[in-house]
Amino acid sequence: MLLLIISLVLAFLPWLGIAWIVLRGSITTVDGLFMGLILLTMSGIFALSAAIEFPRARRARAIRAARGPAQASFQSGANLSGAAISGLVQSVQFFEAHVGRPNKSVITLRNGQGNSRILVLEGDLRNRLPAGKRVQLLVRDENGSRTLVAAETS
Repeated sequence: MLLLIISLVLAFLPWLGIAWIVLRGSITTVDGLFMGLILLTMSGIFALSAAIEFPRARRARAIRAARGPAQASFQSGANLSGAAISGLVQSVQFFEAHVGRPNKSVITLRNGQGNSRILVLEGDLRNRLPAGKRVQLLVRDENGSRTLVAAETS
């Protein structure tokens, strides 16, 4: 949510620079023209970042609302067409696939009784699932492979 707000603010700020260039009357100079183009490009990049971040923020808000304030797991988040899995991350191993095939991460989760569970998920999840942290995962099967929909660490 914070990234969305920052992106929106940074998308708006270059427009202030463009307004300043227009008010100064230097929009007809070469310097003013190129500065205006640069500022418009910066604004567009941050607006695109905000547009990409908006669905992520809505999904995270929906997961938090589905969990409820007292619930500490994704059990009620299963209505987002995924399976809820929680545990302590023991290790995350990343394996690169051949060209045209998706990369895989092998995650070893441990619950409180010492039992381990191994998950094979699509993509590089080494930075998203730090070892030694308790996580709650929402996993979905798509086209024969499992993908991570949402992850929260505690």
